[in-house]
Amino acid sequence: MKRARFSDEQIVRILQEADRSPIAEVAKSHGVSEPSIYSWRKKFGDLGTDDVKRLKQLEQEYGRFKEDIGRARSRD
Repeated sequence: MKRARFSDEQIVRILQEADRSPIAEVAKSHGVSEPSIYSWRKKFGDLGTDDVKRLKQLEQEYGRFKEDIGRARSRD
C-alpha cells in the first residue's frame, strides 16, 4: 500500500470525521490504517484546524527567534 502524506490540517479534519463515524470506515475512505488514526489522535488530541495553523505559526516564529539570538551571540 502506498503511503499517503497528509498535512496537519488534513489529519485534524480526518480525526474530526473519525469522531462522528466508525474509525474503520474513515480509515478506509482516506486510505490509512486504523493504527495511524489512533497515533494521530495521540499527537493532535482535541486540536482544531485553527489550533494547528496557530501552532505552526508559533513554531516558525520560534525558529526565527532562535536564529536571531544565534546571530546576536555570534556578533559578541
